[in-house]
Amino acid sequence: MNSEINVKFEIDKTTVRLLVILAALIAIIVIGSHSVAAQEVAETISINTRVVFMDALVKDKRTGVPIADLTPENFEVYDNGTLRPISYFTRESQARKPLALVLILDLRDDGAGRFLKRPEILKAMGDELAKLSPEDEVAILAMDINGEDEKRVWLTELTRDHSQIVAALARAPKFVDVDPEDADAKAAQMNKTPNNKSDADRGSSLTLGSDSSAKEAAKETPKDSSGPGPGTPRSEENVQVEVIKGKNGAVVTRTTRPDGSVDVKRVNKKRDVTMEVGDIYDMAAAVRETTRKAQKERPNSQTAVVWVSDGIAPIFFEDRDATEELVLRSNVIFNSLTTELRTLFKLFMPIAKPIAGKLGVSVYGSAKRLAQQSGGEAVKVKRTKDYAAGLSKIIGNLTARYSLGFTLAEEEKDDGRLHNLEVKVKAPDAKGKMRKLEVSSRRGYYMSETGAKELKETTAAKTQ
Repeated sequence: MNSEINVKFEIDKTTVRLLVILAALIAIIVIGSHSVAAQEVAETISINTRVVFMDALVKDKRTGVPIADLTPENFEVYDNGTLRPISYFTRESQARKPLALVLILDLRDDGAGRFLKRPEILKAMGDELAKLSPEDEVAILAMDINGEDEKRVWLTELTRDHSQIVAALARAPKFVDVDPEDADAKAAQMNKTPNNKSDADRGSSLTLGSDSSAKEAAKETPKDSSGPGPGTPRSEENVQVEVIKGKNGAVVTRTTRPDGSVDVKRVNKKRDVTMEVGDIYDMAAAVRETTRKAQKERPNSQTAVVWVSDGIAPIFFEDRDATEELVLRSNVIFNSLTTELRTLFKLFMPIAKPIAGKLGVSVYGSAKRLAQQSGGEAVKVKRTKDYAAGLSKIIGNLTARYSLGFTLAEEEKDDGRLHNLEVKVKAPDAKGKMRKLEVSSRRGYYMSETGAKELKETTAAKTQ
């Protein structure tokens, strides 16, 4: 009897063991198939899902103080008038992208340069930049140096080293109202100066914009199909040609040479008036270069531009609109610090603006427009303390934003058009009364061309 019991026990034990092994095999198969399915889903999402992101700054309309306690339920995002469900949301207290902040200094000596050569103003700006988060980076581009339109210098590449940022600002006066040859010699000498180890690790340096940075930009764009032939002089090789067609029928052609200088030609709708501006480096060129540079070097950072000038930035309307499109497509937050105009310019501006407008040129106000369209700040400065306060306002508003996003459906294809964006916020106070709030965010977007291309490829693969 004991023998039979033992046999039965052994049989049961073996059966249990087999059942356990079988269960384990089934579990492995199920988990494996689930893992594969999860991978397939992840791959599908990464290809098909396109998200429109925007940063929104919400301030108390009366005090101008940013509001930091809002939730997704307080926000409504409208895309061409249609309410979009918010699928992504973060606030300042949560993780945010580090900033890639680029200061563009217009150093023309009859414009902002007459202020930016003052040590006390540069120190005030440096003190405010020191308040950035340790993860944020700053680059400084000086343009219109020595009164030359095409001259510009990267005083520092993107860096977290505050001592280098301060040193870069201190160099600015060397390029205001100075003989061009002397300034170029000083810039070349600075460029030869070795950086310290911490800067070298981040690739920080002083580079002449008319040389290295322009050549990099030229490499990124393929030659125009109607480009120069074998016998073309070397100085005319690798030119970058961009044709911009305006809504009113005018056509602007921008030709960027290897040295970075730009020739701009505008032909009106009737083709009976042609305007040409040669050998310049204007607002459009500066915004293009800084945007591409920041996004190439810091693709995971939020690119923000601070344009420091007296507000005078002649630019064709069509070129301005194309620059605005680039800023919106790239989700760049454009900001401006506008210094006082010279008295002569103040008297001349009411006459110049309408005349220039008839010729298709915006003389003053383009920086403010770009700031408004991209959700940035446009601040006017006069006294020394205004520079610190203005830059503080810009930086504070860049770091106090909510990040919102909504998902585009698979069937939504890139139509090449600007989609208007509007962010509305409804938030009651402690007494239940709706607060009066002011919202700043980019006012439009263009659908992702990459996303549309990937969608087309995915659809084609499914039909095969």
